[in-house]
Amino acid sequence: MDKAVVTVKGQVVIPSRLRRRFGIKKGTQVYLYEREGEIILKPITDEYIRTMAGMTGTKGRLLKALMEEKTKEREL
Repeated sequence: MDKAVVTVKGQVVIPSRLRRRFGIKKGTQVYLYEREGEIILKPITDEYIRTMAGMTGTKGRLLKALMEEKTKEREL
């Protein structure tokens, strides 16, 4: 189990071993949510977006829009 320290600004450094394992790189967005008294951090990677395809019944249109938006964000 890894541990980290919270800074004055509320920032936490994710250990490099976990960043590599989950494909978290500079600029990777994450979801944070609470579940049963725990804080869950879920990286929003290309793989995660692909696994969510089909959930909304949009036949891939939403996935395409998300991927285009992510490409635009990377250009900034």
